[in-house]
Amino acid sequence: MVLALLTRIDHVGIACRDLDRAVAMYQATFGLEVASLEVNEAQGVREAMMQVGAGPAGVGALGVGYVQLLEPLSPDTPVGRFLARRGEGLHHVGYGVSDIGQALATVAGTGVRLVDERPRHGSMGASIAFLHPADLGGVLTEFVQSLP
Repeated sequence: MVLALLTRIDHVGIACRDLDRAVAMYQATFGLEVASLEVNEAQGVREAMMQVGAGPAGVGALGVGYVQLLEPLSPDTPVGRFLARRGEGLHHVGYGVSDIGQALATVAGTGVRLVDERPRHGSMGASIAFLHPADLGGVLTEFVQSLP
């Protein structure tokens, strides 16, 4: 029997060309508010985490999920290349895990390729790691471990 590694859907990542326009659209259409606005140089993005659900904001808050809007800092970043190939839209799905190291080891043992062998710094201080989309039905998958 396989133990469930995923604790929740943490966020969906949406690639966009104009972050400010996308934020305004999600606010006007769905009434979402910005929980976090960051520039992540290492990942080459400017991003907004738009809170979905009631409750206190924060990575891993119960009952809270996010729409992560991602604008590339340049065309030669992963999100920039994604936009050039596919245009705006769903980029990845982030799932919460309680122990990201264990989750990576477990998934690697199934033969799924890891984009990240070790966790790295992600949005709002979380530890994150990506799994290869070719091994998961074409879906770029992210593990997210919340701050304690």
